[in-house]
Amino acid sequence: MRWTPEQYQNYLKSESKGKQNKYRNRKTVVDNIQFDSQKEANFYCELKLLKKAGEIKDFGLQEKFELQPGFQKNGKKHRPITYLADFVITYHDGTTEVVDVKASEKFQTDVYKIKKKLFEYKYPGLSIKEVY
Repeated sequence: MRWTPEQYQNYLKSESKGKQNKYRNRKTVVDNIQFDSQKEANFYCELKLLKKAGEIKDFGLQEKFELQPGFQKNGKKHRPITYLADFVITYHDGTTEVVDVKASEKFQTDVYKIKKKLFEYKYPGLSIKEVY
């Protein structure tokens, strides 16, 4: 059986509707900000409450940390290696906490483990706190 282009497009649309992403989390929107999971959105709401109560000074979302700068070798450009933190919390005493929200300890990919090690090496004054 051959499909018309219209039938094929309809098939693709029906297939994509029921699919979850590989980590089985749902994108969630709070305050017009899209989060990768409900757990991440809930953590954001907790941080908003902590800031309003004066428990924390401020917090940031999706802050990028350069782990290795980009470079050029043998005529080929290599992009920098970066880590994108879910949240960065600043406390009143000036300390900073980097937070990564995870579904569980099982969902630590090899790439994440390597980036975490690079982060710990490059930023000795900071640590990544994993929230499950």
